[in-house]
Amino acid sequence: MEIEEATVRRIAHLARIMVTDAEATALKKELSGILDWVQLLNEVDTAGVEPMTRVTPMMLKRRADDVSDGGSAEAIVRNAPASADHFFLVPKVVE
Repeated sequence: MEIEEATVRRIAHLARIMVTDAEATALKKELSGILDWVQLLNEVDTAGVEPMTRVTPMMLKRRADDVSDGGSAEAIVRNAPASADHFFLVPKVVE
């Protein structure tokens, strides 16, 4: 698939890359080659292939979605300079 130099310049503009005339010609050839390779992928027969998210089949470890207070509120606020009823007390910063 052949791309035009105007398309190369548009892509460079979108990528915020300054491209000289010589670079635009080289990029034109490179981008055309990449698009030709992508076109080859359309020829691959994927009729019986299941979509996948990873190479090896595996299940994620799951845990129960239980709501709790963590059971360690006292331990968490123990090192706080000031606390009350398992909450951190902070100085007022906005009048």
